[in-house]
Amino acid sequence: MYVDTHTHLFTDAFDDDRDLVVQRAIDAGIEYLLLPNIDGGTIDAMHNLEAKFPNNCRSMMGLHPGSVKENWEDELAKVKENLFSRKYVAVGEIGMDLYWDKTFIQEQRLAFRQQVEWAKELQLPIAIHAREAFEEIFQILDEMNDERLTGVFHCFTGTLEQARHIASYGGFKMGIGGVVTYKKAAMDQVLEDVELKHLILETDSPYLSPVPFRGKRNESSYILHIAERLSNIYGVPLKEIEEVTTKNAMELFNLTAK
Repeated sequence: MYVDTHTHLFTDAFDDDRDLVVQRAIDAGIEYLLLPNIDGGTIDAMHNLEAKFPNNCRSMMGLHPGSVKENWEDELAKVKENLFSRKYVAVGEIGMDLYWDKTFIQEQRLAFRQQVEWAKELQLPIAIHAREAFEEIFQILDEMNDERLTGVFHCFTGTLEQARHIASYGGFKMGIGGVVTYKKAAMDQVLEDVELKHLILETDSPYLSPVPFRGKRNESSYILHIAERLSNIYGVPLKEIEEVTTKNAMELFNLTAK
């Protein structure tokens, strides 16, 4: 049994074959598919997918930093309304992204802080998007982290120093996806010094497909290729990768064993 802890199966990239993609994942042994929200425009589609596959899909609620624009306060209001009115497995996808545009950097900081506060209040983990923004996020979490806060740095591709900083928080994991299969990413050099107990698996589909599907649409069933690469890096049987990462994900997101 595997858990895909980060997959956007509700987006229009899957409009033509969404049910087949979900079923392929289930058939491959990925029993939980965790769906991180993006913004107000994706909430209904995400909820609809969860309703269609209630045994497998679990929603998160949050405002993606890429959607923090002029109307960010209205978007946050929608997040709050949903967060406090129904059940979610996490507050996400939240964080900061300074790769494309730094216009709303201060608004990104404020939105992130507010959503971290809500997560602590609701005792939910957070799913963090940290693109070109590790230091910005560390500054905030160094201040806000306490025993109530847990979460994952999704799509972790950082340095060993950054991995150790994340591990020092106590309640955080690193989400490992398709990038680990890219030779130039050299993720093996970092992960060799990071214990498996700190990792969970994700696809971030439809993005960042693992080899041999790089450049094509990603999907949750491809998580097996990520697990196989970790098996090679750590020199342990695939079964151990499956068991440890699944246990980590189940505990972090408070999922029930099937």
